[in-house]
Amino acid sequence: MSGFHEGELAVQQRAGVRHLAGRLSGMLGAPTLPAGWLAERDLAVLTARDQDGRLWSSPLLAPPGFLRVEGSGLRVGAALPAGDPLAGMPDGQQVGLVAIDFATRRRLRVNGTLTGDLLQVDQAYGNCPQFIQQRRVTPSPGEARWSTDFDADLVRRADTVFLGTTHPTRGVDSSHRGGPAGFVRVDGDDLWWPDYHGNNMFNSLGNLAADDEASLLFLDFSTGRTLRLSGRAKVEWTAPGAPGDDDHTGRRVRFTPLHVVQGDHGPKADDVVPYRRNPTLTR
Repeated sequence: MSGFHEGELAVQQRAGVRHLAGRLSGMLGAPTLPAGWLAERDLAVLTARDQDGRLWSSPLLAPPGFLRVEGSGLRVGAALPAGDPLAGMPDGQQVGLVAIDFATRRRLRVNGTLTGDLLQVDQAYGNCPQFIQQRRVTPSPGEARWSTDFDADLVRRADTVFLGTTHPTRGVDSSHRGGPAGFVRVDGDDLWWPDYHGNNMFNSLGNLAADDEASLLFLDFSTGRTLRLSGRAKVEWTAPGAPGDDDHTGRRVRFTPLHVVQGDHGPKADDVVPYRRNPTLTR
């Protein structure tokens, strides 16, 4: 599954960066897994489908060692709590996983097919530390409790969100988005956020150009609360510097939630060091 697919190429072309992205196409070749780094992780985010075929993104929290490289696969030894929309998800499906270390601002995206607890890897590549807010996280203790409430204030306070997307033939992807608190806007029944300058590959936006299914995971690091959303998303193109275009890219993503699950079993962190190049929020 090397090379960019048609959705990624279309977004690269419209953004005028196709030649720049082409220099990075080798990242999508044969996957290499950093076994030592993965073994040290205690947090990852999984994007997959529930028993009804809905796309969700959920945190995986476990002591270091729950991610273990085995040959060309990745053993994922973390259980989802009862009540999580992905608990009891169908076996043998394509999933996306992003392992992240907020303390060092390092992340790795891993995509493939999950059978049992073994992820047979099709793609694996790192992303730069841009827009990752630095913090040291710990698992949230206690039994998970769930509701179908939508906490708009949690969204407005968030400086971190995980985005799940999918492609008809390339499978599922899980990615990180970050910015200053409030970078995700609540707009009636929708959410939207400005797209920031990145590596020009447009993996997530390219998936949305081909398939509008999407999921979001918000984490409240002060309380351990989580907000999972499953719905539809699309890329909107604006004039660079238009109101709300914080990083002057002329792009934003609009998300329409269709299903909501709120919980209180996410990671916690006491302090945060904002990424030093976070754009300034604009009205």
